[in-house]
Amino acid sequence: MTTPEGPETGPPPEAAATPGRRLRGPRRAGLPAAPTLAFVESPVQLLNVLEWAYRAARRPAPAPPGDAARPLRDGVPRQPERRDITPLAGDLLVVVLAPHDPMTRGQLRRMTELARDQGHRVRWEEARGGPTAPLSTVRALAGPLRAARRVVIGDPFSRYVQLLLTITRARELIVVDDGTATMEFVSQLARGERLVRWHRARGAGGLGARELILAPVTASARRKLTPNARRTVEIFTAMPVEPPPGATVTANDFAWTRATHGPPRLTGGTDLVGTSLVETGVVDPGRYLDAVAALARAHGATRYFAHRREHPDKLRRIATGIGLEIVRPELPLELIARRGPIGRTVVSFPSTVVHTLPRALAGTGVSVAVCDIDPAWLTEHASPRAGDFLSGVTGTARDVRRLPYASASTT
Repeated sequence: MTTPEGPETGPPPEAAATPGRRLRGPRRAGLPAAPTLAFVESPVQLLNVLEWAYRAARRPAPAPPGDAARPLRDGVPRQPERRDITPLAGDLLVVVLAPHDPMTRGQLRRMTELARDQGHRVRWEEARGGPTAPLSTVRALAGPLRAARRVVIGDPFSRYVQLLLTITRARELIVVDDGTATMEFVSQLARGERLVRWHRARGAGGLGARELILAPVTASARRKLTPNARRTVEIFTAMPVEPPPGATVTANDFAWTRATHGPPRLTGGTDLVGTSLVETGVVDPGRYLDAVAALARAHGATRYFAHRREHPDKLRRIATGIGLEIVRPELPLELIARRGPIGRTVVSFPSTVVHTLPRALAGTGVSVAVCDIDPAWLTEHASPRAGDFLSGVTGTARDVRRLPYASASTT
């Protein structure tokens, strides 16, 4: 397997790290308060926090509801004009709620370095490092959460984030993209529904034991994410969504990514982008592999950019059985593609990248195409909503070429 920079050498980044090692930063006992707290659990969420902070530097910040404008720092008045530096630098504390998955952790570690390069503080929390880790993490974050005026989150479906939202008194809540799940979140919020991930089937018997226990937390988080006279809600997204009642939707055009990376060198060929639809139980593994093989033949693809959650056995079959070079990106694909080298054509199944790559690669000459998911590929365990949701992801994508279903007979 290779990285975009060349063949992998040595152990993966996470394997080389000492267990329990924390990135440089403030100790737990001295967790500082910050006007803006951001909670992230994935590399894409952290990328979009950086995009949001970059955009926030270039627009006047609104006054808190019902209050006069407050200074961003003590003694420094709010500036109405456009500025070239982020007013959040030093005032933004990014808290990484570290997951278990090694590939995700590796990408997150690299993203934290980019965040620090922008002047933001980052704290790495081993939030899932043992049976007592969640309680310890929540205790450490309770004070800063109550003091923060603004809270940024990347995954409103996360039980961890929902628990933290029950603590906060922030007057401003911002939801940044964690992929296409943002589309489902906005729809559920607008309809006043319980927050449930789109690929999870709803049991016929109602809520399970775990869901029943967590139902009050989820309900409280949904109330916190509903705007009112005391609290604003902003959704910062590259997805095509309509703002729920009272909320604000701000378009993410990947201005920071375009300003700091690339333009890329183009290879002239075609690259395929993988998804975790098999790993989430939505698409049948055999049908998925047949489709990848058909797309590779039809478009002359030679590389396959793996999703960070794809299983190694599946990737091994793609490499040995189909003959594609597997690339395991060390950063979110939007950054990797912008850095290059990248194919002149990028082909993906319905996923976040069919919405984000055209924006990140605007003006580079790269064409993005999306292959629809045949309903016959869905597993019996897939949510009844899965087919319509994936079709919506494809149908609402702009500046992409839509491809027909790929099958083993495709030539």
